[in-house]
Amino acid sequence: MITYDWNCKTVDVYPTDGDYTDVVYNVHWIVTGKDADVSATNIGTQVLDTSGITDFIPFDELTNEEVVAWTKATMGDEQVASIEASIASQIADLINPKSITMTIVEK
Repeated sequence: MITYDWNCKTVDVYPTDGDYTDVVYNVHWIVTGKDADVSATNIGTQVLDTSGITDFIPFDELTNEEVVAWTKATMGDEQVASIEASIASQIADLINPKSITMTIVEK
């Protein structure tokens, strides 16, 4: 069974945005899937809509879990599933490769 770890700890912020400071607007995500001793990773970024902030959380109080929730909500279930399916496919290919590269050794 594959377990997925979402790391959304690296972010871009607006130093000021209205009444708020250090407003997260872009998340650099890293998703790692692991199955036994095999793992695969996808990376990317996700822009967040900051125009309608209602429950602002100060930057020094943010957690990875909170930013992961924002990122996944912005992406939507379909994109999250696509990212995790891509990782699952990479892991399957590592466990049961369809092709391998070999070198001919001269004798």
